[in-house]
Amino acid sequence: MSETRVEKDSMGEVRVPAAAYFGAQTQRAVDNFPVSGRPMPPAFVHALGHIKAAAARVNQGLGTVDGPRAQLIERAAGEVAKGTLDAHFPIDVFQTGSGTSSNMNANEVIARRAAELGGAGAPKIHPNDHVNFGQSSNDIAPSAVHVAAVLEIERDLLPALERLRAALTEKARAFDGVIKSGRTHLMDATPIRLGQEFSGYASQIDHGIERVKATLPDLRELAAGGTAVGTGLNTHPEFGRRLAEDLSRTLGTPFVEARNHFEAQGARDAALWASSALNSVAASLVKIANDIRLMGSGPHTGLAELQLPALQPGSSIMPGKVNPVICEAVIQVGAQVAGNQVAITIGVQGGQLDLNTMVPVIARNLLESVALLAAVSRLFADKCIAGLEANAEQCRDYVERSPSMATALNPLIGYDKAAEIAKRSAKERRPVRELAKEMTSLSAEEIDRALDPRRQTEPGLELGGGSGA
Repeated sequence: MSETRVEKDSMGEVRVPAAAYFGAQTQRAVDNFPVSGRPMPPAFVHALGHIKAAAARVNQGLGTVDGPRAQLIERAAGEVAKGTLDAHFPIDVFQTGSGTSSNMNANEVIARRAAELGGAGAPKIHPNDHVNFGQSSNDIAPSAVHVAAVLEIERDLLPALERLRAALTEKARAFDGVIKSGRTHLMDATPIRLGQEFSGYASQIDHGIERVKATLPDLRELAAGGTAVGTGLNTHPEFGRRLAEDLSRTLGTPFVEARNHFEAQGARDAALWASSALNSVAASLVKIANDIRLMGSGPHTGLAELQLPALQPGSSIMPGKVNPVICEAVIQVGAQVAGNQVAITIGVQGGQLDLNTMVPVIARNLLESVALLAAVSRLFADKCIAGLEANAEQCRDYVERSPSMATALNPLIGYDKAAEIAKRSAKERRPVRELAKEMTSLSAEEIDRALDPRRQTEPGLELGGGSGA
């Protein structure tokens, strides 16, 4: 059995692992919530570290915590922010809904580590009286969610999406000359360039980037300074503003005190809006991945318009089979993000009166969505999009055999006659070009001009006049 030590809190004595920096309240939470075996996301823990370090600096400046204690707290909290003390944050995600257990976990770890840093002559540092001074779990846990989300979105997700957008944009240029059959309702449609399709994918990601960025102003608002119910009881009236300013300087990205502390603590709407933007990005990724694996289906009984990079054997029984595994990973991430969105929606609806009590699960799902989308976007860009090749000959063949080519004849021979040609093309499996020569009085030049696939992909081009059969 591991060695233990005795810790005390307001409820009495508790035995904790001897080497742990945390204390009694953390151990009680570990014992009370053996639910999933998953601790809070590291990004959330690191955000708590940043906030506690900033709080120490602010409290020292306000004279509410003396300099020696505040400086030791700042040093210890800095270690939490850097991730070196992650092993001392064991509390399950499914815990007290305000995040009190995780906030106290941070307070206890920082207090004990600060005392250790101070050595034998260090002043006594109390988790509540000093580390948590001017704070409540009710304003600090929501603040940590916002800080973590902003940092992860800016540092990880947005660069990953920009990388994917660049990869798609490059393929849009590379595939611009590849003419293929468009498809609507999964049925043959008028010609389109493969590059045009990829430009649409790049635009989806571009819009997704803008949607995610649009959520950042609300996430930059911090509840800190509101303490228990938003009134700011037991904290300095300048604490919230100074904390946000300190975090802005130290983290290099702006934060502000919440415009309304009662909204900031009673509701988690900003998290839901951010999750909604993430869900939109996930849906875009799923659409793109599904299109690519459909265009890459085959090699002989599918569309075979694209050749995807061969990354690994695709079957344990069928030799030589290669599957679109990266696309499948993207689709699965999309499903998880959609599920996270549902959980966050229910969590945000769970706010009652002056506090939302589903903060940990909101934090877990929001930060997981950010991390998953960032990772899979980089994967999609590097291991799938970058290596895509077009089968231009196959694409061109589909165009020539598509009955929808007859659409370009509408201005010359009318809809009804063009429909007759299209139906016969489908029935007899003969090219529209060949049938147009038999079934109309158009010259070969007029037919070739009208049925030039490239011209059909150029918006606004006049295809010529005439109305006779």
